[in-house]
Amino acid sequence: MRYFIVDDDRASRVMLSAIINDCELGTVIGEAVDGAEAIPQILMMQPDFVLIDLLMPNLDGIETIERLHQNGFKGLFIMLSQVVNKDMVAESYAKGIEFFIHKPINKVEVQMVLQRTAEQFRLKSSLQIIRQSLNNFEVPEIEHSKKTTREHIQSILNDMGIVAEVGSEEIINIIEQLLIEKHKIAPLPPLKEIYEKVAMLTKTTPDDIAKEIKAIEQRVRRTILAAMINLANLGIVDYTNAEFEYYTPRYFDLTDIRYLMQQIENNDQRKAKVNIKKFIQVLYSEIISKVN
Repeated sequence: MRYFIVDDDRASRVMLSAIINDCELGTVIGEAVDGAEAIPQILMMQPDFVLIDLLMPNLDGIETIERLHQNGFKGLFIMLSQVVNKDMVAESYAKGIEFFIHKPINKVEVQMVLQRTAEQFRLKSSLQIIRQSLNNFEVPEIEHSKKTTREHIQSILNDMGIVAEVGSEEIINIIEQLLIEKHKIAPLPPLKEIYEKVAMLTKTTPDDIAKEIKAIEQRVRRTILAAMINLANLGIVDYTNAEFEYYTPRYFDLTDIRYLMQQIENNDQRKAKVNIKKFIQVLYSEIISKVN
């Protein structure tokens, strides 16, 4: 694999290069201190992966990714940052990054992420070759019915094992409501405001609406916690499980999932921080990308 590193911190660039070389993960073909310096080099060198810091002078990570996409760059991105702002993390995934590595840099985590993304890259490349080969054959055109928004959401919730949970219907209603009102991906309106609009679908009086808002929040929280527990169980059985690898870093904090995995292995009570807003933000972003 060919890597390009964009980070204004020299120590981080040196450490990442050393990990890639020492672990024989690929070759670092270039470095830059910010997005403005990186863009022309990346477009010329066309690396397979760009390791890019979120916060940098001149052009930050998200802006750099947007400009590279606008210029037709097809490589993949792995974001680096010590920032824990959930909205910024969600926006980064919405822009198309593959993984988010938290600073300070941990060798084991970097090695694991780069190995997994390299495997996915090779698999995608193989699939593209197969598709190109198949395109050379004339086959009858088959009409496929387009999935509805609800079906897309249910498919994702099913992957996380929560489609049958009581709160899954509220989650679907929340995403459908956001789509109806055509909210931007970020920032979303306050959760209470979203719950109120969903509550008004079935309740009419102020008292009933207020009670339903609290009930919706509780059901959604329990459902998201169930998803976290399901993914943690998948991770214990097989850390390379496709659902675990895809949904865990996008929808949740890896630290929280690892903590849940420890609780499960020690037969402790399942407790974890549930970030409802991040979950809704990422799900909404993913649905927008599927229905547009």
